[in-house]
Amino acid sequence: MKYYKKTNQSIWTGRASHDQLYMHEKIRCINLESHVFDHDSSKIFGLLGYACDEGVVRNQGRVGAVSGPDSIRKMLASLSNHFKEDTQIVDAGSVTCPDKNLEQTQESTSLSVQKLLSNKVFPIVLGGGHDLAYAHYRGIKKQYPNQTIGIINLDAHFDLRQVIDQGTSGTPFYQIAQENDTFNYLCLGIQKASNNRELYKTAANFGVQYLENDKYTIANKSNVQQLVGDFMASVDMIYLTIDIDGFSSVYAPGVSAPSPMGFAIDIALDTIEQICNSNKLISCDIVELNPIYDKDNATARLAARLVYQIIQYLQG
Repeated sequence: MKYYKKTNQSIWTGRASHDQLYMHEKIRCINLESHVFDHDSSKIFGLLGYACDEGVVRNQGRVGAVSGPDSIRKMLASLSNHFKEDTQIVDAGSVTCPDKNLEQTQESTSLSVQKLLSNKVFPIVLGGGHDLAYAHYRGIKKQYPNQTIGIINLDAHFDLRQVIDQGTSGTPFYQIAQENDTFNYLCLGIQKASNNRELYKTAANFGVQYLENDKYTIANKSNVQQLVGDFMASVDMIYLTIDIDGFSSVYAPGVSAPSPMGFAIDIALDTIEQICNSNKLISCDIVELNPIYDKDNATARLAARLVYQIIQYLQG
């Protein structure tokens, strides 16, 4: 596959214990194109990189998200391993964009997500720009064409810009809405200053549910949980996408579009735990980490901890 690259095991480094005390000792790299999964009773999580920021470039954003997947891997590597022995975590490599052909990269990503799902592996996709969402959703839809898929997006932006000539990191949910008969989309953390009036109109036209960032707080926890719970009850399965730029830049300075007015970690973790406990979460991703603008790897560390928590919540 032209756009696929297996991860070199050497990226997973850290303190050695020889007893899987650390994540780099537990995670193994596989070639997704040829690997045969062992279908036993264990839970398998598959990390898949989306090493692409062509969509960000097209959306006039700050380049650098192409290096996001490896930055998250490096920060995840040294964390302590407290997972069950039979919980498998594999690094399934990355889909790349070597020739600015975003559309082909997205198609390769969709097929990779579908392959993981078809092998009963839970995908955790590491971005990369939020154009990943279009590819990710299509991969889920390929595997589950008759299921109602609800999208929950933790984000400052609707990403509902209309497509003009070609898709960007700002158009993924518009593309999904246009290509599907049903569109179930809940966005948490929306910022008025980051979404113009036309985007609000588009959201209303598509029946998008959302909560603005001043209401997406731990103080409003009960209402947030009610909204999320009602949304999940209306669909068969959930695709969770987490845009790191939705967090306050206090926690996440290394993103394509930073904001000091973003949401806090506590409410995000509460929502993520609720979604993971629903038994409806089918796949997730973390996007828009931009290592070029990170400070002491703070944003990469946050992304890595989110991956860690998701696996912890889901392993059962």
